[in-house]
Amino acid sequence: MQKNSTVIRLFLIVFFLFESMMAQNQPHIRRILSFQHDLNKKFAEEEKSPLPPKDFEQFKELDFFEVDTSYCIVAKFIRTPYESPFIMKTTTGTEPLFVKYGEAHFLIQEQSFVLNIYQNQELVGEPGYDNYLFLPFTDTSNGSATYTNGRYIDLKIPDGETILLDFNTAYNPNCAYSDRYSCPVPPEENHLDIEILAGVRKFRKHPDNE
Repeated sequence: MQKNSTVIRLFLIVFFLFESMMAQNQPHIRRILSFQHDLNKKFAEEEKSPLPPKDFEQFKELDFFEVDTSYCIVAKFIRTPYESPFIMKTTTGTEPLFVKYGEAHFLIQEQSFVLNIYQNQELVGEPGYDNYLFLPFTDTSNGSATYTNGRYIDLKIPDGETILLDFNTAYNPNCAYSDRYSCPVPPEENHLDIEILAGVRKFRKHPDNE
């Protein structure tokens, strides 16, 4: 009888820990699913989709990694004022002007990383973009599981000394789908020497668009 009671108590402890963990993760999961829905909706609308005709005709939904809340990381945010604007390299040689706005310091799988966060100087004056920050990055999954030239995460200027980096919302630049776009190339200092298996996977183009 005592053995059965111990097993039941252990089961209840594990159950309540699991329920607590799920409750904490629910806001992240809802936000990630909303991101996926909105991105799929954009790709399904002909006037907004970056897909060329052959790929658009066959499009159903983007290929995402499974949602993994371990990639929802609260990073330490360090503001870097007095940075000089610079031209970020692009896939076509255009010259967009960016400035390093801050740094995100964080841990993944017990490894320490730093990513630079940028502000697009051409967008900052546009309505709706005054709070927008840009995080381009590469990782060791590029070329196999994810797009060769890296991915992006959209951020907002944080209120305090932390910033949420959710790699589940990492998406491909438009030039992953069509050569008609000009896309910023993630700077070398924003390479993560680890696989980031979250967000949007590598896109498989229609053979006619290769």
